[in-house]
Amino acid sequence: MSALSQSVGDFIARTRYEDLSPAAVDMTKRCLLDAIGVSLGASGLGEGCRAFIDLALEQGGRAQCAILGEQRQAPPEAAAFANGALAHALDYEDSHDGALIHPNAPVVPAALAIAEAFAPVSGRDLITAVAIGCDVGVRMALSLRVSLAEFGWYPPPILAAFGATAAAARLLHLDTRQTVDALSLLQCQSTCSGEIIHSPHSLVRAVRDAFAARAGVTSALLAHRGVTGFDAPLEGRAGFFACYARNQYDPQALTAELGRRFEIENISFKPWPSCRGTHAAIEAALHGVRLHRIRPQQIDRVVIHGGRMLSMLAEPIDSKRRPSTAIDAKFSLPFTVATALVHGRVGLQSFLPGALTDAEVLRLAARIEVRSDAPHPTAIGAVLELHLHDSTTTRIEVDRPRGGPGNPLSDEDLIEKFIECAGHAARPLDAASARRFVDTLLNLEQLERVDDLMTLLH
Repeated sequence: MSALSQSVGDFIARTRYEDLSPAAVDMTKRCLLDAIGVSLGASGLGEGCRAFIDLALEQGGRAQCAILGEQRQAPPEAAAFANGALAHALDYEDSHDGALIHPNAPVVPAALAIAEAFAPVSGRDLITAVAIGCDVGVRMALSLRVSLAEFGWYPPPILAAFGATAAAARLLHLDTRQTVDALSLLQCQSTCSGEIIHSPHSLVRAVRDAFAARAGVTSALLAHRGVTGFDAPLEGRAGFFACYARNQYDPQALTAELGRRFEIENISFKPWPSCRGTHAAIEAALHGVRLHRIRPQQIDRVVIHGGRMLSMLAEPIDSKRRPSTAIDAKFSLPFTVATALVHGRVGLQSFLPGALTDAEVLRLAARIEVRSDAPHPTAIGAVLELHLHDSTTTRIEVDRPRGGPGNPLSDEDLIEKFIECAGHAARPLDAASARRFVDTLLNLEQLERVDDLMTLLH
């Protein structure tokens, strides 16, 4: 094995619950709560998810693992596939603002599937696996000196798939060699074309993490059965970094303080169900409504200034001003900001079919311009200019939107979010049942069997 792949494999195989800081443990439990909640909501509201759930159930096999929002169960690969489709469908899951990925979207479905299929798995083991998986995905992203998008890839599910594999490998107690095998086998399965951002009518952007979650589980299970991989899946001459990033990466960013500092401590939770890149502008718009008392009838036009990352949320401008799918609306600065200015809120109901044809929102969205001309301390920061009919202009700047480490959601915010999402599940969870689940999950380290937690959703 080569040094870099072995270092990552060692970290995944050898890290224990006792190695986690109290902050990492607490954040991992919050990530699990948030991920399960938004997935439950997607089982009832998510576009395109039903096909993945039906396919998972139709394939048969041992009914071992929960499909969120469903009464029936499926084998681990199929459950990870279905739950992975749910993970991002509402675009409401956690994110890492520095890495610009959703590291836990495939990690949690993969970890839950293995935890149930190979029961008994303790709450401490699940916490450890998810913290490791999150760390691997984020570090892979932070190590890149160039975006994979430069070469035609869509980075989030590709990078987070390494985390899903790591979490599954840790729960299966793979040794270092087997873990490197699993990371090798992942690269035979997981990819995502950058064409995903150029096809506004496609639903693939919503369900993309189905493929990453299933690939993570399959890779770990095959390595567990003795299938060998490559010596250097990461840094080899045809390894991941060579193939996907033309070797433009920093190995130190991947390994610095590995096992001592966990990136899960830096996760952001979303207060609004849309792309994290829209949040600074949404927050600025809500400030305009609530603090400056600006009404949509006063607005002549709106200009949003931001960095390069925000350009994908405004192109092509015609479809972004009149999105035809919920997931495209969630990736639209004109639509989300117009919604915030017109209704004074952005929530799950803002992306239902009727909301996409809201005449007042569409009229204002048509007058919103996005300019990638203002770099900020964070890639997702934005400046909102509200040009009013009386020739005055209100300028509002937000660099670090609500939900991040510097301005976090409270536990009660996350609990209320979970209860709301669970109430929209295909099989809705009442508030009392949701509270019981929350109470159990927030004490997950005391639980001997993770499958006992999952039965609370049935």
